[in-house]
Amino acid sequence: MKKLINKVDDVLSESLRGFGAAHADLVSVSLDPKLVVRRKKARAGKVALISGGGSGHEPMHAGFVGVGMLDAACPGEVFTSPTPDQMLAAAEAVDSGGGVLWIVKNYSGDIMNFEMAGEMYSGKSERVLTNDDVAVESSLHSQGRRGVAATVIAEKIVGAAAERGDDLAACKALGDKVAAASGTMGVALTSCTVPAAGKPTFSIGEGELEMGVGIHGEPGRRRVAMMPADAIARELVAAICESTNPGKGEDVLLCVNGMGGTPLLELYLLYDAAARECAGRGLTIARSLVGNYCTSLDMAGASITLTRMDGQTCGLWDAPVHTAALRWGA
Repeated sequence: MKKLINKVDDVLSESLRGFGAAHADLVSVSLDPKLVVRRKKARAGKVALISGGGSGHEPMHAGFVGVGMLDAACPGEVFTSPTPDQMLAAAEAVDSGGGVLWIVKNYSGDIMNFEMAGEMYSGKSERVLTNDDVAVESSLHSQGRRGVAATVIAEKIVGAAAERGDDLAACKALGDKVAAASGTMGVALTSCTVPAAGKPTFSIGEGELEMGVGIHGEPGRRRVAMMPADAIARELVAAICESTNPGKGEDVLLCVNGMGGTPLLELYLLYDAAARECAGRGLTIARSLVGNYCTSLDMAGASITLTRMDGQTCGLWDAPVHTAALRWGA
């Protein structure tokens, strides 16, 4: 294993310290408990958005803390859920009087710990559950579909609504709407290597790929022979459309997300293939996002997300955002 680390046990703390130093204008970082919060607290009465999960998926979620997205992120150890104490501390740090909305990916540890934090918290709170991975209906870590890259889309759209003053009930309803309108499927060309393990999570041949892989290296639908990008895009888009049923002429947001080890050259090539596939299905790409947003350490691969959009969600997507990983109009 070759990684830019010192001691395995210090990876998260040292990475968070570096993140906080690099983005000191945007965020404040605590190492005990481990939290990332907005540098400038939001106005009184604003709904506070909090998300989190295991590290190794950067920039999700710390990279999305800032104006127009999250108020706080709770990073767990690599591929390990944060604790309820972290989540409770985050809520107490950022609640401005409008209540707290937890945005939670559908993994059993995340759900359990966020539920415990919600029970411990004395203020108002609600939860949005993202479950966009259409590859499998259940996995070792979740009941039903896993929460993956559409979490970023939900955080952006709901974050804009909270920023403009929507109340807690409206923000929750909007988050549920975006989650229900989204589908994602990923593909892996290589495994990832967790620092504490020191070896790849799974073995895959040079001429193979894993179709439908999870962001922790969970098995996908099947192991297949390597294929051209057009064929990969065709299968991923087809699987998403079978699950989410977008209508012809419907507006969609198309996100091509890197898993951490794939160059942008290839991600844009895959976007081209996916866009042509969407056009062939009569879908209108109203908005797009390409890059590394929900990764799996050093895994080579990508995921495609389609989210059905309308005037409301397009407007909120376009609203200003200023975070370490997303920035426009601000």
